[in-house]
Amino acid sequence: MRRSTYRTVVYLLVLTFPAGLFAGEMTPTAMLYSHGGGTMLNGSAVPRSSALFSGDFVQTGADSVANINSTGSTVLVLNDSFIQYEGDSLKLEHGGVSISTSKSMSAHVGDVTVSPAKGVLTEFEVRDVDGRVQIAARTGDLSVTDQNGTSTLSQGQQTTTDESSPQSSTKKKKAGPVPGAVPGSGGAILDSPWVVGIGGGAIIGTTIWVLLQGGTPLSPTR
Repeated sequence: MRRSTYRTVVYLLVLTFPAGLFAGEMTPTAMLYSHGGGTMLNGSAVPRSSALFSGDFVQTGADSVANINSTGSTVLVLNDSFIQYEGDSLKLEHGGVSISTSKSMSAHVGDVTVSPAKGVLTEFEVRDVDGRVQIAARTGDLSVTDQNGTSTLSQGQQTTTDESSPQSSTKKKKAGPVPGAVPGSGGAILDSPWVVGIGGGAIIGTTIWVLLQGGTPLSPTR
């Protein structure tokens, strides 16, 4: 009887665990559209469009730009840029972006964070040029946080600040990623829903094998 119970529990785990995992992880949060060719998504070429997930890397070439459309926000990734899409924010490694958002989407460049000052439609541009961050508030006010603290950039104004604090011991290198290469560590590869799903399946498979070994049910102490 106990062995039959174990089989039933394991069978239910196999059925429900992957389904719940992929239901939560495999839902795209935006669409990516390439213009001009040369746009890369996680190291692979994007012919026209593709679903975009939080954690994905987008790289444009010298003659290409890309649009990211999500609920309440649109982003223009300028040519020769490299970003990581994070759902409600963007991490700009180099190049520039133009953001229009009513959902308070923010942009991060090194130690600098740029976000709408209010939860209203806001349009702004952020560029990373040789370690200097150029910020322009087109529509609405911006909140800018850097090594000097947080300040407000009013509509129509522009400012420039350092990407990282001068005291930082780990100044980011300005060399861009190798075209066609998948960025290393963490990011879209290790956080990919497919990788997580495969890992989860391996864990469940090992559990099934252990539980079904031998004819004697496990005692409460084991």
